[in-house]
Amino acid sequence: MSGRDKLEVISLTEFDAVIFDMDGVITDTVRLHEAAWKRLFDEFLSTQHSGAVDVRPFSPDDYRRHVDGRARIDGVEAFLASRGVHLPRGTPHDTPDTTTAWGLANRKNDYFVEAVASEGVEAIPSSVTFVTRARARGLRTALVTASRNRSTILRASGTDTLFDVHVDGDDAATLGLAGKPAPDMFVEAARRLGVEPARAVVVEDALAGVEAAKRGGFGLVVGLDRTGRLAAALQAHGADLVVPDLGALIPGRAAR
Repeated sequence: MSGRDKLEVISLTEFDAVIFDMDGVITDTVRLHEAAWKRLFDEFLSTQHSGAVDVRPFSPDDYRRHVDGRARIDGVEAFLASRGVHLPRGTPHDTPDTTTAWGLANRKNDYFVEAVASEGVEAIPSSVTFVTRARARGLRTALVTASRNRSTILRASGTDTLFDVHVDGDDAATLGLAGKPAPDMFVEAARRLGVEPARAVVVEDALAGVEAAKRGGFGLVVGLDRTGRLAAALQAHGADLVVPDLGALIPGRAAR
């Protein structure tokens, strides 16, 4: 079902909470992430001379298929595997110039932080309006992100007071939570909110995130398709509803 031609109503009689992804859902940071990943992988591939390695430049399709919504280390390993490259995993303490998967992950983070510092971060106005209205109508709210820059991004975008709880990449590392498409982080958010997954809505724009929410048994999985090209893929991964923007949703209250 697509929300491009009509408004959809989420009734509070069915749900107690809404759980949001951050990048591309609450904050307009997807382009910064995609640029940082492209810079990282195109630089790395330019150093590879084995005939067994596919050295095609990193593309928007690579972003969606391999890194979007995933923990950085998982994204690095997934993309490299797609190009026939297998590096030692290393450790989270590897420096960005280390030729390990963790070294590349840490270099990508440096590139992203540089971009945030130079370009800033903006919240998506329609998403802020939706979250604010949902909270005013009694829904609890949570933010789930694989990013370890969550607090920096939310403060920079002015959205740090919109959520009752957060689950981020630091929490995942501390608690041993598997990254998306595993449902662990969403389930932890529901636990912190004190709600059953079946009574919560998840809003995601990444295929891995939609799949994670569906696997977690959440009551409604909303996929955001801002490009107009991903509706079928989002539905195939588990989205119950696909809309172009949260402005197409009304967090309405039905009579109890």
